[in-house]
Amino acid sequence: MSREVRVRFAPSPTGPLHIGGVRTALYNYLFAKKTGGKFLLRIEDTDQNRFVPGAEEYIKDSLEWLGIAPDESPWNPGSVAPYRQSERKADYMQYALDLVEKGHAYYAFDTAEELEAMRERLTAARVVTPQYNSITRTQMKNSLTLSEEEVKERLASGEPYVIRVKIPRKEEVRMNDLIRGWVMVHSSTLDDKVLMKSDGMPTYHLANIVDDHLMDITHVIRGEEWLPSAPLHVLLYKFFGWEDSMPEFAHLPLLLKPDGNGKLSKRDGDKLGFPVFPLNWENKESGETAAGFREQGYLPEALLNFLAFLGWNPGDEREIFSKEELIEAFSIERIGKAGTKFDIAKAKWFNEQYIRTKSNQELATQVIADAAKDGMELSQEKAEAIVALTKERVTFASEMWSENKFLLIAPTSFDEQVASKKWNEDAVKVLEHYAGSIEAHSGDFDGATAKSLLENSAAAVEVKLGKVMQAVRLAVTGAGAGPDLMEIFAILGAKEVATRIKFAIESLPVAG
Repeated sequence: MSREVRVRFAPSPTGPLHIGGVRTALYNYLFAKKTGGKFLLRIEDTDQNRFVPGAEEYIKDSLEWLGIAPDESPWNPGSVAPYRQSERKADYMQYALDLVEKGHAYYAFDTAEELEAMRERLTAARVVTPQYNSITRTQMKNSLTLSEEEVKERLASGEPYVIRVKIPRKEEVRMNDLIRGWVMVHSSTLDDKVLMKSDGMPTYHLANIVDDHLMDITHVIRGEEWLPSAPLHVLLYKFFGWEDSMPEFAHLPLLLKPDGNGKLSKRDGDKLGFPVFPLNWENKESGETAAGFREQGYLPEALLNFLAFLGWNPGDEREIFSKEELIEAFSIERIGKAGTKFDIAKAKWFNEQYIRTKSNQELATQVIADAAKDGMELSQEKAEAIVALTKERVTFASEMWSENKFLLIAPTSFDEQVASKKWNEDAVKVLEHYAGSIEAHSGDFDGATAKSLLENSAAAVEVKLGKVMQAVRLAVTGAGAGPDLMEIFAILGAKEVATRIKFAIESLPVAG
């Protein structure tokens, strides 16, 4: 293709941006950057009844957080502005009227009651899918059945009308989808869709085609749910005389529920305990709220990597890709046709991998901030020590503090199940000796020293260390499992370890 590649992501501001929409935006972004093209954001707000305040800003914030901000948008306009369809309203009617003049569209004056009566007649005649089409339009109230004079009178009087596309009765519509190959549909299966509504706003079908043409879009990469509309869009390009500049189409596979049974929805996320939106969402008018990946602790680069693999693969065994590496490896040809199960466990795995690649210094900043929320002050040195101890074990960076507060806050309660099984006379003997050894020790108290003193204490009271290790951990942390115990001791320091052991001995009853 000699033209500059131009792709667009065109969401409607009707609520939070679904993670499937984020994947669509990502694939558009990757394709544009791979080909040296442009990635546009267009807000398709022609349905004013479904407009939700704050949804536009949510879309903008989501893409910026993920690092896939568009080259052109309502907030960063280029030469084809405006980028909101509501601001382009005045232009659409002329294109609809152009189709009427060419004989590819017509005025329809049918009332809601007349349309319902038509559907009832067809249903009674056992028509499976009642439609306003090349057959039924001959029995309805439109400019194809009314005289020219009557049409002019109705229009002049201000009678409500819509403009419908005139679908040919016998024509094969063909398009070569970049993912699915050749798609062929007979026009007899299509209905005469409304192009302009009675309120003067265009429907998706008209506005979408006109805007893509005026914005010089070269590739339309969108969800599979739009595949049934593609034949109509191909016909509209033909009717307008824009076939030579018609974009290439690529319809992405669906994101499926984790069990593969149907399209992923917010309800699935709520039921199974994971988000399906990039950021937290709150509709101040309805009170509706939804959890976001960002607030649950997912890193943007991990989420991007995860989403890229929901439908695409690089053709080799690699899984970890930076954004730049995704751009280099991406190709539409490697996007599959089949729907992809949404595997939240895999999303968590990606997050773990990305946390482990971050420096201790960088992660320490979050640990310090999280501790401050609990009124605790951490030094950079101690925060980095906590990171080093925990980052190989956590799924989310917030867990480095939330699950390890015992490093600053001594436990006042202990895991009862572990205590009932492991807190016995042997454990107390070892720990009493160990506390005394620690207090008597002078010099550095690192992990190796802590371990050596503990081994000596166990030997001195003739108890096998393996039998009491869980009790030792319980005394100092309050839990029966966790990060490397000797490294914990090194972070706490000798005095604190001894103090905690004494408290445990005084507090815990010895199992009989």
